[in-house]
Amino acid sequence: MAENTASIAGYIDYQRREYCKAVQCPVQLDLNQLGPGSGPYENLRATCKNACRHTTHDFHAWLIEQGYLIVRPGK
Repeated sequence: MAENTASIAGYIDYQRREYCKAVQCPVQLDLNQLGPGSGPYENLRATCKNACRHTTHDFHAWLIEQGYLIVRPGK
């Protein structure tokens, strides 16, 4: 599945892990101390992928509070 990475003119895109940094997730704070790509970094990052401490509801509520829109291209 190909991703559409085009931005919408006049809008800013969500930046990877922006939410995690904003809510000061303890896992993100630890990741900030490690070098990306290192073994310990990748092991800790697996926590985010497989056992995130936050819910999708929390994330979507934060997006809305920040004024983000969730859009998808028409068919």
